[in-house]
Amino acid sequence: MFVAMNRFKVFTQEAEAFETIWRERDRHLSEVDGFVEFSLLKGPEADDTVLYASHTIWRSKADFEAWTRSEAFRKAHANAGQNKPMYAGHPQFEGFEAVLTEKNDRVSAGRMNG
Repeated sequence: MFVAMNRFKVFTQEAEAFETIWRERDRHLSEVDGFVEFSLLKGPEADDTVLYASHTIWRSKADFEAWTRSEAFRKAHANAGQNKPMYAGHPQFEGFEAVLTEKNDRVSAGRMNG
């Protein structure tokens, strides 16, 4: 398993618009082999920004890398540059290969939507 995250420091006054963009954008992830799950995570506020992370889970690092070279990736990121005034600095990418995974079988297969 490979986890790919981009961290965004979004200006507080732009947080609602940032979330709306992510809710409404077509990510084209389901078009690519190896995609497992996507989440947009909201973190703490600090000074005049809110920390967000886009979080995708992939079957493997190779699957993630194939996504970054795909037409689906280009379509999903076609308008990304239009939103730069929302961010304090550039998004920060972080990629992680799973070393250990533990699941709780008692939790239903449904998604947590909160």
